[in-house]
Amino acid sequence: MMFLTSSQIRRPSGTTSSLEQPWRYAIGFGLALLFVGSSGWAADPNQPGDSVATSEGPLAIHPINHARLALLWKGKTILVDPVGSVSLYAGLPKPDLILITHLHSDHFNKDTLAGLTSPATVLVAPPTVFEQMPADLRPRTTTLTNGQAYQVLDLGIAAVPAYNTTTVRLNFHPKGRDNGYVLTLGGKRVYLSGDTEDTPEMRGLKDIDLAFVCMNLPYTMEVPQAAQAVRTFHPKVVYPYHCRNSNLEEFKKLVGADPTIEVRLRNWYASKP
Repeated sequence: MMFLTSSQIRRPSGTTSSLEQPWRYAIGFGLALLFVGSSGWAADPNQPGDSVATSEGPLAIHPINHARLALLWKGKTILVDPVGSVSLYAGLPKPDLILITHLHSDHFNKDTLAGLTSPATVLVAPPTVFEQMPADLRPRTTTLTNGQAYQVLDLGIAAVPAYNTTTVRLNFHPKGRDNGYVLTLGGKRVYLSGDTEDTPEMRGLKDIDLAFVCMNLPYTMEVPQAAQAVRTFHPKVVYPYHCRNSNLEEFKKLVGADPTIEVRLRNWYASKP
């Protein structure tokens, strides 16, 4: 992974968050304290989610569907690739941050964004997504290309290349167009793969505490590819996601019995799209 100098980091101007209100902080903190090993979540705060400790409080992780998830930290709500019915997110406060990895319809939908965002929501996306953004969302969208970084809402966001490497799959996700992301928050590093194969950039990731790694054919990669990548960059916790019709037990077996990598299998298809 390429390391960025301070001159390469894009910083916001005057960005504020409505979630600094104490009552909303309490909601996020309360959700983050709920720990589970259950399947699926439809953005209902009465449903528990997983939790990871950070130096600034717990980070709550909620699978929603396919490539969609919610992260709650320090009273902030972060959505990744929200698409589908807005009702899937009905239990959440309006998001402070939305990350979009690329322009495919299972990752980017204008109507979903229109129904979810507030004037305070910050969006981060690659340029090809920005080009298709509604006009009212463009002023609040920061574009990141592969290798760029951004600091907002007390967390860092680095755009990691996401692309296909197998010849018959190159047309799905060409190199240089789409993003994965590494978030840095509360001393933890969280990797969101987006749609990709086991690229050199993925295998070269360092010090990842929590990883969400895709695996499904024909669009991303095979289970053995994903397992080998995980064994190489060695996250402390990994969630297979974007994994329709994939054998997750095989993935867990191939990652192996290494006690320093925790594989968390969750049902990403419990809720309707």
